[in-house]
Amino acid sequence: MTTPRPTLNQLEMLGDFIRRHIGPSPEQTREMLAELGLSDLEQIIDQALPADILNTEPLKLTETISENAVIKHLRKIRERNKVFTSLIGMGYYDTVMPAVIKRNMLENPGWYTAYTPYQAEVSQGRLEALLNFQQMVIDLTGMEIANASLLDEATAAAEAMTMARRLSRSTSPTVFVDQDCHPQTIAVVQTRARSLGYRVIVGDPYQGLDTHDFFTIIVQYPGSQGEIRDLHEIVGIARQKSALVTVAADLLSLVLLKPPAAFGADIVVGSAQRFGVPMGYGGPHAAFFATKDEYKRSMPGRIIGVSKDSHGQIALRMALQTREQHIRRDKATSNICTSQVLLAVIAGFYAVYHGADGLRMIAGRVHRYAQILAAGLTLMGHEVVNRCYFDTIVVRVPNRAKRIAAQAMEATINLRVIDPDHLGISLDETTTRNTIRAVWQVFAAPAAEFPDINRLHKTIEECIPDDLLRADPILRHPVFARYHSETEMMRYMRRLARRDIALDRSMIPLGSCTMKLNAATEMQSLSYHEFNGLHPFAPLYQTLGYQQMFAELEDMLCDLTGFDAFSLQPNAGSQGEYTGLLVIRKYHEVSGQGQRNVCLIPASAHGTNPASAVLAGLKVVVVACDDNGNVSLDDLKAKLDEHRDTVAALMITYPSTHGVFEEAFRTLCDLVHAYGGQVYLDGANFNALVGLSRPGRLGADVAHLNLHKTFSIPHGGGGPGVGPIGVGAHLAPYLPDHPVVKGVNPNKGRYGTVGTVAAAPWGSASIYTISWAYIAMMGAAGLKKATLTAILNANYIAKRLAPHYPILYTGKNGWVAHECIIDCRAFKHACGITVEDIAKRLIDFGFHAPTVSFPVPETLMIEPTESESKAEIDRFCDALIAIRGEIAEIEAGRADPENNVLKHAPHTHRLLFEDWALPYSRQQAFFPGNHQQDDKYWPPVGRIDNVYGDRHVVCTCPPMEDYQ
Repeated sequence: MTTPRPTLNQLEMLGDFIRRHIGPSPEQTREMLAELGLSDLEQIIDQALPADILNTEPLKLTETISENAVIKHLRKIRERNKVFTSLIGMGYYDTVMPAVIKRNMLENPGWYTAYTPYQAEVSQGRLEALLNFQQMVIDLTGMEIANASLLDEATAAAEAMTMARRLSRSTSPTVFVDQDCHPQTIAVVQTRARSLGYRVIVGDPYQGLDTHDFFTIIVQYPGSQGEIRDLHEIVGIARQKSALVTVAADLLSLVLLKPPAAFGADIVVGSAQRFGVPMGYGGPHAAFFATKDEYKRSMPGRIIGVSKDSHGQIALRMALQTREQHIRRDKATSNICTSQVLLAVIAGFYAVYHGADGLRMIAGRVHRYAQILAAGLTLMGHEVVNRCYFDTIVVRVPNRAKRIAAQAMEATINLRVIDPDHLGISLDETTTRNTIRAVWQVFAAPAAEFPDINRLHKTIEECIPDDLLRADPILRHPVFARYHSETEMMRYMRRLARRDIALDRSMIPLGSCTMKLNAATEMQSLSYHEFNGLHPFAPLYQTLGYQQMFAELEDMLCDLTGFDAFSLQPNAGSQGEYTGLLVIRKYHEVSGQGQRNVCLIPASAHGTNPASAVLAGLKVVVVACDDNGNVSLDDLKAKLDEHRDTVAALMITYPSTHGVFEEAFRTLCDLVHAYGGQVYLDGANFNALVGLSRPGRLGADVAHLNLHKTFSIPHGGGGPGVGPIGVGAHLAPYLPDHPVVKGVNPNKGRYGTVGTVAAAPWGSASIYTISWAYIAMMGAAGLKKATLTAILNANYIAKRLAPHYPILYTGKNGWVAHECIIDCRAFKHACGITVEDIAKRLIDFGFHAPTVSFPVPETLMIEPTESESKAEIDRFCDALIAIRGEIAEIEAGRADPENNVLKHAPHTHRLLFEDWALPYSRQQAFFPGNHQQDDKYWPPVGRIDNVYGDRHVVCTCPPMEDYQ
């Protein structure tokens, strides 16, 4: 039998990324279209979208680039980056990610495709990994409680400032910031303080601090220029003024140094980057935030806590969830709704793998090499300014700093130029004896002899006094002692991963969260040294590959959105919201309209919208929605008229948070503009517009995009995310800049910018390669097809489920957008079944639940994305239809209202070893779907007792025997 010769079309399809990214096959697409009464995918446009939002101009995007071509192109881009030995420091250090972590965690879709652990029963693996991270931070800082990470050190410091304002009894509006804090931290704090009306003093806290009034002080430990100081006096002065003390600490130094808690610190923040996370030209990295137990309910971010399940077994969950911003809205203590889970997990595993002894070895070597380097420079006739330091020294070189730094670059070494007379040198885990000799060579006179490293190692005396050295043990929990061999570590990570449901197991149909495929080709660049080895403050000539990629990505995003400029600095969607509103405020101030301080926000909006508006210094006014879930035009007109002279902006999500293309979007924009306001578009649902509509041409002035949703950056269990903002030309001059790297905003004008909103100039730079690759491989045609397929999949689900569950909101012709909401409220009244019961029962079918009770209580918001095939969608629909049948049994009185299969869900393997006393079969409990016979997901815990967890808040690792 001869093999048929392929056609030219078939040959062109080889390696076609579009057909690999989009889940439904052509045949499946035709079947779904037929179910909806259509014959062609393009017909969806007329059926679902308002005609006046459609894009008529062709996109400028290049034609689709194959996966192989993208790999080659990215190779050329990364070759333009020059990775020198980085001795710059300033909060970023080279490190070594253990290969076992890189291979089995960073490059494992079981970890990077997982969602935020709102459904704790199917998230026990990553919750345990995050609990390890919290325990590590608690041990090293000496504090009583820590959260599961924040975005970066600078924004963590800003969060500490706002938390201190809430807790301090001082009436002073002033924040005192140590002048030896990292400059990017100072800049982010100043930006946040300015929007909230705080006054910032940057000065020397060790000279005349008692002459100032302040509600909080932020100090660096060790200082940005390396000096380690006793903090007792600062803390004592702060106590007298009823002020709180925040210490921005280097985590690796705390392995050796007296912890901040021992000085009486109230809050400790910093970065866990040097615990195995590459610099990545700025991110993403996990910040840490630790404080006293008495302050836990004011702490920003997520906290992982210990509770118990329905069997009385230990179970983990996100604690204190009533503080989530979706609930508290404009009363929120922070707009943070994400964290850096993937990076926090890496840092936690780094500590688990090395253990206390390993970390002491690493920290001790870094410190010893710094002392050897300093001693050698002193012998060579140079003045080392520092007297007490961990890894960073400052060398005085009168009028020669730039010249010596240039000589160092010739030797492929980057130093920190502090001023014309001083150079900073920071060592790290990767420093070797050859590094030290190379630095000596840079500073040496011609024909000079180098000191003997071995002799210096034996003769130098410890520069840190005993009273500043750590005296207590660290990482005493057994988890930090059990997994030091690669075999055990590999098995531990696998054991945790299999306790979770991620995209590698089944679809995650979360409305508002877009859990689409994160293709392997897109992810490859994360492992390339030329992308992940760059310091964010490296000279620009060494980062030409990144600059090219940023320029190309910004052009792509401008083309797709219709905006004129983008800022890549915001490193989360919430930060994009905050930044965009700051830009609007700046625009009004420059225009002589500084009194405009009202932000109109629909009642249906994402909870971060009002929280971000408050942080930006705006007053929130809620606009009602009509019976169809759309923004009420009548109420909007009334609110605009009421605040005609003070309205600054309308924040609106489009398609709406209810999953509908509202017909009046352009009318809304025109109304706001007529009253002098600006329109902020929450781009959370932009994946339903890509290739079909350009919001920048419809009336939106600003929008943030969630690249971790629309453009394929993975959720990573709850982070990383990025939220770049696009703006019209009139707002471009005000986009963020940076205090260290110049030229971040090329449109900067004479009125200045909003300041700095993230620690790194271009935010979480390394993961922008993912979105670049996604857009390049999809091209204009592929992106449009993806959008239409997402809308098709959502409407197919709505059609299949409509006979069983009411579809809460629909738009034009009864269609939804990219997601649909099914109404489960009647079940609670009819037979006591709640939406939570349905969510937990889905676990028995092997599915993560859709979004629960948002934006409407007792509903499920379902979003399939374009990546899911019809077969997987049908499997999910079959599960929900089967569950509806189980509810019907209760409604009819054939099943007990309390003792039934939904109330006991999820069913764990522990029930296999107990006498079966339930009024339904094991088959129904464990194997309700046929597919589970071959690939059963066994939930590791039963339903978690949230009330118990909130009443008994424990956020540290329990004894190991409790895990058994």
